[in-house]
Amino acid sequence: MRLSNLADYAVVMLAAAVRKDGARLSATCLAEETGVPLPTAQKLVGRLAAAGLIVSSRGTGGGFRLSRCAAEISLADIVEAVEGPIAMTACVEAGKHDCGVEQTCRVRPHWDAVNSAMRGALAGVSLEVLSQNPVRPEPVEGLPFSSAAGDGKGRASTTPDLIRGRTVGV
Repeated sequence: MRLSNLADYAVVMLAAAVRKDGARLSATCLAEETGVPLPTAQKLVGRLAAAGLIVSSRGTGGGFRLSRCAAEISLADIVEAVEGPIAMTACVEAGKHDCGVEQTCRVRPHWDAVNSAMRGALAGVSLEVLSQNPVRPEPVEGLPFSSAAGDGKGRASTTPDLIRGRTVGV
């Protein structure tokens, strides 16, 4: 599964809004802050407001703000605001489907569990976490490879060498 560009942009915009620490924001402000094109930012503000994730006000001093604290808004909430219900296959959604094996499919009854697991995973990630700067792990002495691209002794290690079973410079 891959998020659409719109869902990705919505996450980026809301994470930027969190970092603005409660200030009233505009689509223009967030478009400039994030690099999301202004028409897209405006469309997303409308969808996020319709889903109740942001509250907007018009006029002087208007703009929008999060409707609740970032810890209470999940990645699942944002994705559903933009994409609709999280579903890995169309056959679990209400309505008619274009599936030739729907009547005899023995897997269909299991998709609800898969969809629930996917939604649960996304619901477990809060906007608060997504808005924080990522923490880079420190190099660990004695390990042949680390994210710091070294072996702890100032020499480079490479992933291909580790895949081949070799350590570099040790």
